[in-house]
Amino acid sequence: MFELHPRLAADTLPLGDFPLCRCLLMNDMHYPWLILVPRVADTREIFELSEDQQQQLMRESSYVSERLSRYFDADKINIGALGNMVPQLHVHHIARYANDAAWPGPVWGKHPAQPYTDDNLQMMRQRLGDAFADADTLQFEWATE
Repeated sequence: MFELHPRLAADTLPLGDFPLCRCLLMNDMHYPWLILVPRVADTREIFELSEDQQQQLMRESSYVSERLSRYFDADKINIGALGNMVPQLHVHHIARYANDAAWPGPVWGKHPAQPYTDDNLQMMRQRLGDAFADADTLQFEWATE
C-alpha cells in the first residue's frame, strides 16, 4: 500500500493526484516547486516502475514542467529524482530564474525554506489552478483542503 514518506509529508503541501502520481507543493516560497510521487508502494527508482508506469510518469512530468514554465514564466525548469535524503521515488520540478536566490547553482542547501504564508499559499493555489485548468485531460483530482 502506498504511503507518503514522512519527510515529504512534512516538507510539502498536497495539491492532488494524477493517475499515477501524487502532486505536492514544496513549502518554500523561494521557488515554484512541485514534486510528483508515484503512488506505487516500495519504489525507490524509476526503473522499478512498469513500462506503462514509466510512460505515465513521463506524461505527468512533462505536463507539470510545461505548466510551470508557461504559467510562471520560468527561465529554466530543473527536474530531478535524487532520493539521497528521502528514498521514496519522487521527482522535483522547480521553476528557476536567472535572478533567484540560488541561481545558477542547485536549490538544495542554498537557503532555508521559507514556508508559505496563508495569503501566499492562496495565491499560489490560484495560479496553479489556472495552470492546471485543463488537467482533466490527465485526470487530475485536486486534494481537498
